[in-house]
Amino acid sequence: MDLIISRLRQLTGNDEGQDLLEYALLIALIALVAVAAVAFAGSQVNIIFKNIGNQLAAVV
Repeated sequence: MDLIISRLRQLTGNDEGQDLLEYALLIALIALVAVAAVAFAGSQVNIIFKNIGNQLAAVV
């Protein structure tokens, strides 16, 4: 148990690379939100464009 606690203290005491990790996590979060937005709204956008296409075809 003492070994685990000492390892955790070593890991938390070292700040090198912390900024890089934070930026990587931020980019990963933004990418995840973008993928979720496309997955959620993608079919909705497709339906909207199909409706626009059908209305344009009916006019022409």
